[in-house]
Amino acid sequence: MYHFVPTMKSLGDVNKKNDVKNQAAEEMKAEPEKIDFSNVKIEPLFEEEVDFDTFSKSDFRAVKVKECVAVPKSKKLLQFTLDDGTGTDRTILSGIHAYYEPEELVGKTLIAITNLPPRKMMGIESCGMLLSAVNNLKDSEDEELHLIMVDNHIPAGAKLY
Repeated sequence: MYHFVPTMKSLGDVNKKNDVKNQAAEEMKAEPEKIDFSNVKIEPLFEEEVDFDTFSKSDFRAVKVKECVAVPKSKKLLQFTLDDGTGTDRTILSGIHAYYEPEELVGKTLIAITNLPPRKMMGIESCGMLLSAVNNLKDSEDEELHLIMVDNHIPAGAKLY
């Protein structure tokens, strides 16, 4: 014969659990950080139009950063090993070491153009280009660069339209 002995939680335990839930809910409701863009200088848009057929030849894909390392003997280049959804790793080199440390990019989902012809840099073949946004600050020659990072729920190889 089995006996069921109910256990009772103390009111303190319940309150602690509710406090954690309430704190998490408050953090989710928090306003996103306000960024002041008033000092940013944006380059003018291109005036030349590109027809849709030309645009549609560019293959933009979501890629997952499997590995990222600084290229030896280069101050600028990072070497990315990427999952592009094909089952074969893709290598892309990018001159962004002044803006990012390699370890902070591992695991991120980025956007790459994957059908550029391969290009050798520092003896390493780069097969594509990562997309980034670049701007200058007003009254400054300093450039800011931000890799285009997307939600990690987007699978490697997803095509952008």
